[in-house]
Amino acid sequence: MRLFLKILAALLAAFLLYNLWIFGHILYWRDHNPDASSFMNEQLAKLKQDDPDAELSHRWVPYDRISPNLKRALIAAEDAKFVDHEGFDWDGIEAAFEKNLKKGHIVAGGSTISQQLAKNLFLSSGKTPWRKLEEALITVMLEKTLDKRRIFEIYLNVIEWGNGVFGAEAASRHYFRTSAARLSSGQAAKLAAMVPNPRYYDDHRNAPGLAKKTRIIQRRMGYADLP
Repeated sequence: MRLFLKILAALLAAFLLYNLWIFGHILYWRDHNPDASSFMNEQLAKLKQDDPDAELSHRWVPYDRISPNLKRALIAAEDAKFVDHEGFDWDGIEAAFEKNLKKGHIVAGGSTISQQLAKNLFLSSGKTPWRKLEEALITVMLEKTLDKRRIFEIYLNVIEWGNGVFGAEAASRHYFRTSAARLSSGQAAKLAAMVPNPRYYDDHRNAPGLAKKTRIIQRRMGYADLP
């Protein structure tokens, strides 16, 4: 019994230290930009398996140098209640659960922009119950430490948009040969439509359904509230 308690105490201490490390990063990112994310490092390691000289396409740009079109498109597509919730869209989670239950397999996620950012910054792409719990804890830390505009600014700059392509600026140049500041409504809606499966759409830019998703997002953009 004593050995069990020692092991439990050691695991708890490790858990607390790990989350203090995460919280320290979030505090630092109030006024400093992340150099990379967990997803970036994971993807770069995969690319280097085939090409040791591989590099990611990524360039940070300030919030004001990203087109409002892209901001509205992402909120319309990924998290319509972003400015109002505190990290979790419970109605969206319930709707996704019911949809998945009806289909018999996972077809909808229900994750908010804050949850996606928590996952991208610190966690792996693997899906485990532990990861979902850690994602929720990091989401709370993000929401309590950063304002919505800063959360969205970091999200716009670290989100994956293709094979080795991360962030709004790299995506804009990769797909449309323009800057993130100059994206049109249609271009922004198409980028937002790619978010759920960016590497697939990078290789299949005329995939069935992508144009339809783009049109739906574009119609919803006018209702999106920006931080």
